[in-house]
Amino acid sequence: MASDGRAEAPRTERVLPGIWRLRLPLPWPGVPHGNAWAVAHDGGIVMFDTGMGGKGRLRALDLALGQAGFGVEDVRLVVCTHSHTDHYGLAGAIVETAGCELWMHPRWEHVRLLADDPQAALEARIETARESGVPVASLERYREARSDEESGIDVLKEPDRELVPGVEIETDLGTWQVHETPGHAPSHVVLHQPERKLLISGDHLLGRTVLFFDYGHSPDPVGEFLTSLDEVEGLDVGLVLPGHGRTFRDPEAKIAESRRQVAELLGKVRAALADGERTAFAIVEEIIGPEMIKTPASAWVLQIVRSCLDHLAILGEVAPVEGTDPRRWRLA
Repeated sequence: MASDGRAEAPRTERVLPGIWRLRLPLPWPGVPHGNAWAVAHDGGIVMFDTGMGGKGRLRALDLALGQAGFGVEDVRLVVCTHSHTDHYGLAGAIVETAGCELWMHPRWEHVRLLADDPQAALEARIETARESGVPVASLERYREARSDEESGIDVLKEPDRELVPGVEIETDLGTWQVHETPGHAPSHVVLHQPERKLLISGDHLLGRTVLFFDYGHSPDPVGEFLTSLDEVEGLDVGLVLPGHGRTFRDPEAKIAESRRQVAELLGKVRAALADGERTAFAIVEEIIGPEMIKTPASAWVLQIVRSCLDHLAILGEVAPVEGTDPRRWRLA
């Protein structure tokens, strides 16, 4: 955010000839902006990710593209690494304006409820939190704070083509190959340009490793994420173009750090259950402390802890306590 409370203006930088980073503002504490990537193609561009939807955001994207000498009408194709709002929110509006196609993974529909009925999506999140042990008063404050929030999706747009291995994206910088990397989201993919050793990584790999698992859409997002790290480790990559933050090299170090953080989180969840049964929310408080539990970070960490519990349950290391509501967990 700008110092006077207004959102930052969009900014664009050329990172390589024919590739521009569009740094687009976001409304979230701790995540003030995200990246979309414009790659030259056929006198226009392929857009990899779109930024968030909402009032004035298509205009902001057009301003960002203008800094690279393009406009929204020059988009030849939209490719989304996954369907979270900050990567997909403007896809429908861009497609309507530019008359192009949208390509995205077939598991994109985890975002449908949010787009179709934001209030129902909010209530679903609140029910998950209640069942996890979040106090009723906290749930009411959360409901009140989020009830008027925009969905972040201008137009719900289904993909014109499913983005799966074997599909290739043509650009002036060569052909990009699709690799499935679920975990952060069920719909997540990365795009690899092998000749130039480039990787558009979405939120799978970031320069400053911050884990997040979108809970409730697949049985084991943690396990999927670990498998996806193996998938990316096998690629020849010299430069990573991430969904947030600056470009970086040495993806092997980020992969190792991601694995370390997952192992640390699983260890903290096990340790929290060592002294007896706990709700997921009690585990969150034990991990982040009594002061941080009062901040928006607790909702973020709750999804991570729930995902870790599901993963450990699949491994046979923890189990839910039968008949408890809010649900308590125990070591198996």
